[in-house]
Amino acid sequence: MIKCCIFDLDGTIADSLHDIANAANATLASFGLPVHDIEKYKQFVGSGVSKLMERILPDEYCTDEYKQKILTVFSENYSRCCLDFTKPYAGISETLAELKKQKMILAVVSNKPDNLAKKIINSLLPDIFSDVFGSMAGVNRKPSPDLCLHVMQNHNIEAVNCAFVGDSDIDIFTAINAMILPVGVTWGFRSRSELENAGAKYVISKPSELLKILKNSNI
Repeated sequence: MIKCCIFDLDGTIADSLHDIANAANATLASFGLPVHDIEKYKQFVGSGVSKLMERILPDEYCTDEYKQKILTVFSENYSRCCLDFTKPYAGISETLAELKKQKMILAVVSNKPDNLAKKIINSLLPDIFSDVFGSMAGVNRKPSPDLCLHVMQNHNIEAVNCAFVGDSDIDIFTAINAMILPVGVTWGFRSRSELENAGAKYVISKPSELLKILKNSNI
């Protein structure tokens, strides 16, 4: 029986693509560099901001010094605009409310910087999650299972009683590494085939489907 459900943030709980793309493109433009179509950011995001900088920069600019310079500007830009267009996906708020009503332990584990993950969750979905963790210095990012294991330890939950829900292969790998139930979602940034190939046990197309899966599933 699933007692704890951990969620990815970007592409799973919140549609944040436009704000990320706008901040990144504004940063690139300020350095006189070419910008990218918003749709391309679906493949750029998911591995943390350092990797995002690497993916958006032309190859000849991918030095450690230049990446840090552009990361500093991006972080300032994104912090200002991270709630301009970002909103929960349709049906997410209702599904989370129902899970909370059922006494499910709910958490967020994201590769977004920790302060911004908390800012977005506290603004869009306050008082829903017991734990919200983003990327922090000295802590391994997904697909490392470390933060998921930390959530389970916080609440004395066994792996067999926990699920992870996300929209990318990194999320599925995270669940598998933590030995918890891997659930993929198709309303986010990546494809059904990516999720299935990564090893998702379930792939859902709308949030309400999660209620039945968590009620009836084991790993």
